Amino acid sequence: MKFTRFSSISAPGFLGAFLLPLALLACKDQDRSEDWAGHPKSEAPAVAMAEAPAAAPKPAAPAAPAAVAAADPVEAGSVRFMAYNVENWLTMDRYVDGKSQKGSPKPEKEKLAIAGLLAEAKPDILGVSEIGDEDDVKDIQAYLEKAGHPMPHAHLNRGSDPTRSLVLLSRYPIGKTVVRDKLTYRSQGRDHAMQRGILDAAVETPAGTFRFLGVHLKSKRETEDGDQEDMRLNEAHLLRREIDGILSGDPEARLVVFGDFNDTRQSPTVRTIHGGGKNPKSLLMIALKDSRGHYWTHHWDYQDVYSRIDYVMVSGALRDSIDWDRCKILDHEAVAGASDHRPLLVILK
Repeated sequence: MKFTRFSSISAPGFLGAFLLPLALLACKDQDRSEDWAGHPKSEAPAVAMAEAPAAAPKPAAPAAPAAVAAADPVEAGSVRFMAYNVENWLTMDRYVDGKSQKGSPKPEKEKLAIAGLLAEAKPDILGVSEIGDEDDVKDIQAYLEKAGHPMPHAHLNRGSDPTRSLVLLSRYPIGKTVVRDKLTYRSQGRDHAMQRGILDAAVETPAGTFRFLGVHLKSKRETEDGDQEDMRLNEAHLLRREIDGILSGDPEARLVVFGDFNDTRQSPTVRTIHGGGKNPKSLLMIALKDSRGHYWTHHWDYQDVYSRIDYVMVSGALRDSIDWDRCKILDHEAVAGASDHRPLLVILK
C-alpha cells in the first residue's frame, strides 16, 4: 500500500422546523494550484437540492437510531461511495468513560462499531474525515479487513492541522492525485493556511472514472487565531476556486465533492461551495435522508443539537449517474456508538 501526503505552510448535523445553532469541537502525479489573492464577498443564491422525484416529509424531532436492513445488494456496474466523519480516529487527549486520558487512541468499542457498520454497508470508496496519520490509516484498514471488508488502497491528505487529516479508502486502485500547497487566505489582517486542505483523487471503477474532492472545513469552535465563520468561508472559497478550475478545464468532469462542511445548508459557506443559479459550474446537492426522512448528520451531545453539516455534491455530468432511490444517511443501531456524525451513502452508476 502506498500513501501520498503533504503538509501546508503553517498550523491550525438537523434541518427543518427544529434547526438550532451549531457549535462543534472539531476533521503519483502532483499538480500545483495557482495563487489566489482573495474572494468576492457577494451573496450567493440559495442552495437547491437535487433529489428523488418524491418529496421527503419534513423531519420531526430526532429519535434514537434504529436498526436497518443489511446493505442493498451490490449491482453490477454501480459504485457505493460513503462519506464519513469517524470522530477522531487518532491519538489525542480525550475523556473515556468520564475520565481524562492523555495521548489516548479512539476507544476500541467505537472502532469496532465503525468497522462493523462499514462492513455491513460495503462501500467501494470511503471518504473519511478526522483521521490522524499513516499509522491511523493502517489501523482503520486493519479493522475493516478483520470485519470482512478490506479496503487496501488509500490516499492520505494533510493540511496545516497537525492532528486531523482526510483519507480516501478504496477497493479499487487510486489513480491520479493532486497535491495543493498554496491553500492560503487572509482574514482579519492575518494569513492562514487551510487546516485540513483539499483531498483530490481519481478512482477508476466499473462505473467509470470519478474524481473526488474531500474537505473538513474549519469548525465553529471559537479560536484566538481569528473569526471562525470568516475562516470557514475563506476555506469554502478556496474549494470553490478548485472546483471552478476543474470544470473550466473539463466541463464533463465526473466530480464528487464531499465532507464535513461544518455549516448548515443555507449558510454562505455551503452556498459558496454549491455555486449559484444557472451557473454551469454549480454542483448538485444530493438530498440524503435516513429511514425516517430526517436529514441531520451530526449530533452535538453537550447541547443536544442535531444539524446537517455533512454533504455530498456532484457535478452536472453526474446528474444521470446517481441512483437516487438508494442514496441515504445510514441510521444503523451501531451508528450512535461509533461517531458523533452519521455516514452518507451515495450510489454511483
